[in-house]
Amino acid sequence: MCEPAMNDGGKQQRRHVAVVMPAYNAALTLEKTFRDIPAGVVDEVILVDDASSDATAAIARSLGISVILHDKNSGYGANQKTCYDAALERGADIVLMIHPDYQYDARIAPYALGFLTADICDVVMGSRIRTRQETLDCGMPLYKYISNRFLTFIENIILGQNLGDFHSGFRGYTRRVLETIPYHENSNDFVFDTEFLAQAAFYGFRIGDVPIPTRYFAEASSINFLRSAVYGTETLLVMIKYILQKTGLRKFPIFNNPSARNKTSAYGSKPSP
Repeated sequence: MCEPAMNDGGKQQRRHVAVVMPAYNAALTLEKTFRDIPAGVVDEVILVDDASSDATAAIARSLGISVILHDKNSGYGANQKTCYDAALERGADIVLMIHPDYQYDARIAPYALGFLTADICDVVMGSRIRTRQETLDCGMPLYKYISNRFLTFIENIILGQNLGDFHSGFRGYTRRVLETIPYHENSNDFVFDTEFLAQAAFYGFRIGDVPIPTRYFAEASSINFLRSAVYGTETLLVMIKYILQKTGLRKFPIFNNPSARNKTSAYGSKPSP
C-alpha cells in the first residue's frame, strides 16, 4: 500500500479539497445540503447550474458558493464534466461530488475524505445499502432497490470489485483519477457515473466505499421507472464494452487515454490493452 504524501518534515501534506455540486432546480434543498458540510473540511464549493428554472444559482451565490452556469440544459453527465474541469483548473487535489438535492448526508464528508487523504483509496463511494430494511425505510422504492442489487452484483463480478452500491451520487476522487480518466468521452446523461467507475477499474484505481444515510422525498431528484430501465440497460452495455476492451476484442474511446498507457496506478498496476 502506498504511503500518504509527505513533505520534507515528515508531515502529511495539506490537500486542496473541492466539493462540486451538479445542480438542476435545487433551490429547495441546496442550503440544507451546503450547511450539512462540516466546517473546515473543504476549501471551496463549486456548483454548476444546468440551466435551472428556479433560484438555484442565486441561492448558491448568497451562500458564498462559486457558481458556473450552463446556457442550456446539457444533462447530468455534461454537468459533471464542467464540475471536474473547474475543480482541476482551481488546483483541487481531491474532489468530492455531493448532489445538492439533500438526498445524501453531507455530514459524512470528512470520513470519506479521510480514505483519500490517507492514500488508502483513489475513489470513495457513499453506499446507501447497509441493510435492506434500512434502505427501504429511508424511502428507496422497491424496484430501485432490486435493480440496484442486481446491477451492483453484476458490476462487482465484471469489474473485480466488492462495492455495496455502484449507483450512489456521493463520490470522491483524487486529482490523479480525474487527470487519468478520459471523462470527456463519457455520456452526457446518467450513465456517465457507470462509465466513470468502469474506467476507474480499468485503470487500476483503488475503489472503496463508506455507508451513507440517504433520504427519499418529493424534492430529492430521482429518475422515474422508464428512465431507470434505460439507465439499467445502458449500465449493462458499459459492462459489455469493458469486457470487450479488456479482452482486446474491441476498443472504445472511454477507455482510451494514450497519456495513461505507460503509467501505473497508485499501487503499481497498469491498464490492460
